[in-house]
Amino acid sequence: MPRIPEAAARIADEALVAGEWRRGAGAPARTVDPATGRELATVHAVTVEEVAEAAEAAARAAADPHWRGLLPHQRARLLHRIAALIDDDAEHLAALQTADTGKALTETRALVASAAGTFRYTAAALETAEEALTPSRGDYVTMSVYEPIGVVGAINPWNSPVASDAQKLAPALAGGNAVLLKPAEWTPLVSLALGRLIGRALDELGLPAALLSVLPGRGGIVGDAIVRHPRVGKVTFTGGTATGRTLAHAAADKLMPVSLELGGKSPTIVRADADVEQALAGVMFGVFSSSGQSCVAGSRLFVARELYAEFVGELVERVAKLRVGPGTDPGTQVAPLVHHQHRDAVARYVDLAREEGARVLCGGAAPEGPSYADGAYYLPTVLDGLPNSSRTCQEEIFGPVLVALPFDDEDDLVRQADSSVYGLACGIWTRDHRAAWRIARRVEAGTVWINTYKQFSISTPFGGMKDSGLGREKGRDGIRSYQRQKSLYWGTADTPLPWAE
Repeated sequence: MPRIPEAAARIADEALVAGEWRRGAGAPARTVDPATGRELATVHAVTVEEVAEAAEAAARAAADPHWRGLLPHQRARLLHRIAALIDDDAEHLAALQTADTGKALTETRALVASAAGTFRYTAAALETAEEALTPSRGDYVTMSVYEPIGVVGAINPWNSPVASDAQKLAPALAGGNAVLLKPAEWTPLVSLALGRLIGRALDELGLPAALLSVLPGRGGIVGDAIVRHPRVGKVTFTGGTATGRTLAHAAADKLMPVSLELGGKSPTIVRADADVEQALAGVMFGVFSSSGQSCVAGSRLFVARELYAEFVGELVERVAKLRVGPGTDPGTQVAPLVHHQHRDAVARYVDLAREEGARVLCGGAAPEGPSYADGAYYLPTVLDGLPNSSRTCQEEIFGPVLVALPFDDEDDLVRQADSSVYGLACGIWTRDHRAAWRIARRVEAGTVWINTYKQFSISTPFGGMKDSGLGREKGRDGIRSYQRQKSLYWGTADTPLPWAE
């Protein structure tokens, strides 16, 4: 069974501040294996003063000619080297993330591979990115060019750290910036380990060490200090909607660009003509993989009324058979939740559902038995009998909890699906491509999957609508979101401007 390496435990006690590894001067926080309750390491947070130190050093590093003067293909060398180092350390990173988050090893291995792929894709996009010679409308040549913002703050959640880190770090570095990365307080270990690898790549290429700082600590202290520091020119945040709103207010005060990938309560739709086997597997994967701890989890299930009883009945039978266990067990399908506090929060939501009149069709409790006693486990749960207006159907639970609802026709479906403050994702299961097209275009969601779910590509932009966020990550334009656009005018006339005559 893979275990957290002793070297990782030593790394975990240090933060990367202004190019230097040292113990943060702030409060200590225990990181705990959610499968066993065992303490993994104690990570000391950085202080507001250390954030300021990191920001000032980052600004100097971003302006250093050894970095600022690199051509795009030269910056791409750094990204390729980081990808290679991630590949070389893949098993360590995967085991570390499983220990820190509880995720199944099959998933953390995929996330590590995704992180390496993100750096490679971004390197390729950087080498092939083009600036524009725009159409002239006078005696001049006009050009549109892109330049670094300078210092970027990247604040990430606890559910998929290594992949989320890569999605922010790769385009920010590709854009020529320095980055202040704040991992989640509960799960800092893999971000710190990734920081070691990136630091090694910077050193090998002779680049300024302060281009990356990894700053653990509480969001209300460390995250707030990053957002408000005058040297920080952009913040990219993934997390809860309430925190995103607070961050956006602070960014507005600075007139600073911000990208926000926030919460979701995504509908997954099963039409009467769906391939039932395909839909059953897809619905379960969409909400119960990652133990439901995914912003895009398909947590609201809408089934055509004529199919509802049969489909939900079969779904419940299959969900009840899902294998719950530690992430290190190859047979595990539903791993523990990230933290005992979060498990308890999910349990309170199921209690609320009962108070609202829900029927608990399966799950609805922590599993029993000595192998589960010390872990943050919760059984995959299916609920029904609630109106779409209930809190259970409207609020993000972020756990293995699915609520099922029937729909009568397409208008009823779209009305219910869009009756939410969120607009992050949607799944549609149907054999009718015309219906799929209509529904996909009508539903308010940044990503729509048709006859599949939770498939991702770094080449395809991702983001939300409404309270699910602002801006987009991934795709070729992802680098440009970490740059400033500048226009250049080159006069070509031989005579002075007429006004000056």
